[in-house]
Amino acid sequence: MLIDSHCHLNYKGLIEDQHNVLERARGRGVDLMLNIATRESEWDDVLGTAVREADVWATVGIHPHEADEHPHVDTAKLVDRAAHPRVVGIGETGLDYYYDHSDRERQQKSFRSHIAACRETGLPLIVHTREAEEDTLAIMRDEMGKGAYSGVIHCFTASGAFADAAMDLGFYISISGIVTFKSAKDLQETAARLPLDRLLVETDSPFLAPVPHRGKPCEPAFVADTARFLADLRGESIGDLAAATSANFLRLFAKIEGQPQA
Repeated sequence: MLIDSHCHLNYKGLIEDQHNVLERARGRGVDLMLNIATRESEWDDVLGTAVREADVWATVGIHPHEADEHPHVDTAKLVDRAAHPRVVGIGETGLDYYYDHSDRERQQKSFRSHIAACRETGLPLIVHTREAEEDTLAIMRDEMGKGAYSGVIHCFTASGAFADAAMDLGFYISISGIVTFKSAKDLQETAARLPLDRLLVETDSPFLAPVPHRGKPCEPAFVADTARFLADLRGESIGDLAAATSANFLRLFAKIEGQPQA
């Protein structure tokens, strides 16, 4: 059993052939996929895929790139949409100072609104962070002081020290196809030592296709390639790594268990 903990099935590159994308994933042993929202205009479509497909689940959230365009999406709106039985997480949210597509203060305000929604709903947070480790961690720590919440650092590329600090807060670390890149030596060193019970795997498809699929649109089937590379890197069997990352996902996204199938 494998789970793609973060994909964008309704993005260009996948949506045009979504049925076959899903079938190819199933054919490679991917049993569940989490379809991630990044802007309000796509919430209905992201959720619609999860309603239609029994092995797909959904989130609601606003990507930090989109914070300037979504000042009206507050905690109450997130909580309201998260009440749907197929919505199992809040995000993706966080901070991105690499591109700075949105004002940093607006990113931070949006990030805190998402965390508050996690506390209110009990759902986990999906965090995007790029070139913003210090502020991301400061906000996570400050908000944890207001009440506990859980979550995952998705598509992890940050420092080993950041990984340790996030895990100290109870967070999971999700590894994408970037770990297979020859240039990703620091990430490989961190991924090799992460505790198995804090590890998830993802594609972030249609982005970041792993070796041997570089140059192609990424899709959930490719999580199998990332998982195999990661297992070899860590000296574990693919069966053990797949079982552990799937168990971790279901522990974190606990709303899935007990929900009726779509």
